[in-house]
Amino acid sequence: MTDRQHFIFLQTCFLLFSFAVLRVFFPVGGLIDLNTIASWMSPVGDFPLRDHWALAELNHRWVKNVLIGTYVLILLQWLASFKFKTFHTQRFEMGYFFCVAMLCTAVVGILKSQSSHACPWSMTQPLPHGFLWIFNVKNGHCFPGGHASTGFAFMTGYFVYRLTQPKRAYFFLFSGFILGFAMGWAQMMRGAHFLSHNLWTAWIVWCINVLIYSCYYSRFSTLASHSPPLNKTNSA
Repeated sequence: MTDRQHFIFLQTCFLLFSFAVLRVFFPVGGLIDLNTIASWMSPVGDFPLRDHWALAELNHRWVKNVLIGTYVLILLQWLASFKFKTFHTQRFEMGYFFCVAMLCTAVVGILKSQSSHACPWSMTQPLPHGFLWIFNVKNGHCFPGGHASTGFAFMTGYFVYRLTQPKRAYFFLFSGFILGFAMGWAQMMRGAHFLSHNLWTAWIVWCINVLIYSCYYSRFSTLASHSPPLNKTNSA
């Protein structure tokens, strides 16, 4: 079995297993969703933190803008590689990173625009003594999580550097997961998303990365073979 076949086999197993786990234990609007979001709800089904500055402005606007700025810098570095020899060796990596990360956010955005799942804050109806969840709300355009995808797309860097710079690869892996999950959790606190929305977003981003990376595996292997000896440690 070649390295590429081994990678595809392991990732296929992981994607199938994680899909089954999400499908069984994390259905949209399921028990786990309702329990994890209940802490941020009022007794009548409102979300008191919906317009909280730190969540609505700092997290939803500023953090996202910083990440967008980071992706723009990657794009600029790729463009600079056509003029400056200093960046020439990184041309493929920067171009791949930017294009795949943007593809991830675009796919999530398209799926969200066609989704019938509404946001939690649109699914509650106040009652005299509590509230009622209404799950027949259609055309909600709220699944998967577009905001979280901006953070999760950072995991693309793991695939870019896994063969040449393992430490940098794991930096992007963990930072992307933490950013995406934190951004998604803040949206949960506002009532914009369920936990399942964010977990499925992470799965979609990872799946896209595995598919694209599998197609370009030989190119990355060639780059790794021409890397300095200290950077040729393979990553699982």
